[in-house]
Amino acid sequence: MHLSSPTPFPHNRPRRLRRDAFTRNLVRENVLTPHDFIYPVFVHEGQGKREPVLSMPGVDRLSLDLLLPVAEQCVTLGIPVMALFPLIDSALKTPDGKEALNPDGLIPRVVRALKKEFPQLGVMTDVALDPYTSHGQDGLLDDTGYILNDETVEILVGQALNHAEAGVDIVAPSDMMDGRIGAIREAFESHGHIYTRIMAYSAKYASAFYGPFRDAVGTRGALGKADKNVYQMDPANTDEALREVAQDLAEGADMVMVKPGMPYLDVVRRVKDEFKVPTFAYQVSGEYAMLKAAAQNGWLDHDQVMMESLLAFKRAGADGILTYFSLDAARWLKEKSA
Repeated sequence: MHLSSPTPFPHNRPRRLRRDAFTRNLVRENVLTPHDFIYPVFVHEGQGKREPVLSMPGVDRLSLDLLLPVAEQCVTLGIPVMALFPLIDSALKTPDGKEALNPDGLIPRVVRALKKEFPQLGVMTDVALDPYTSHGQDGLLDDTGYILNDETVEILVGQALNHAEAGVDIVAPSDMMDGRIGAIREAFESHGHIYTRIMAYSAKYASAFYGPFRDAVGTRGALGKADKNVYQMDPANTDEALREVAQDLAEGADMVMVKPGMPYLDVVRRVKDEFKVPTFAYQVSGEYAMLKAAAQNGWLDHDQVMMESLLAFKRAGADGILTYFSLDAARWLKEKSA
């Protein structure tokens, strides 16, 4: 039987397979587990310091001492990886983002602490300069304001090595500079970091869905009315995404990512079908904020849309999802399986 010529009604009644819960469970094509989640968190300096991100209900910036109990929750719930994003003191931000190279900076210290306390928890770090630059861009600027590629890659390599030497498990370059995956992989090999994984933000689009994230890491004000169109991808393109993924894999990426998530599920599917490599998607801050706001207004059922949205990533071919819903979704799954 082919899909183009199915068994006709009434010999075929598709609703038979939806008649009761046990049959629906038996024939379900995709399943979510906590192992599918990577939990993005925002960290800042201080002690006992918690600051809510107002545009992301339920998300806080945390100092390290408050982040450690969250890491413990991840371990308990079976969430395999925590992804770190820093809020850097504005006094440390410079046009060249040199604080990203500080071996005793915020992120290397947090990595060391997490790996010491929870060695079984995977730790992933963002490799990009926007949290560290005074202008909010992901790279160095020339005199006209254009983002320089090769000069930026040189600093990104230093940042990635900084994180690897602190003990990070996965680096995730999100900058979208050309050639940075190959340069980072070569540096890792030459410095003995042969097991440090690279999850490349291979298809990262110049999206309007990143606004709340920029609030969280303090880059929206610095960026002003500028955009990132000269290095992040045009939302109109999907063939280009396949070329970007192919290049990153050829340069040594272990895993690839599509960002944003739900508006780009077609890209996730194309990447998975074409390359059949570990493929991840980021349910970004704007996606999270929309669902949260609608649920808070009583327009949508919070847990149902949360789980439906996450299942959509799996159905599209994603092996895992970076999502701010990680803790809530893992708790929901645990309760349902009890």
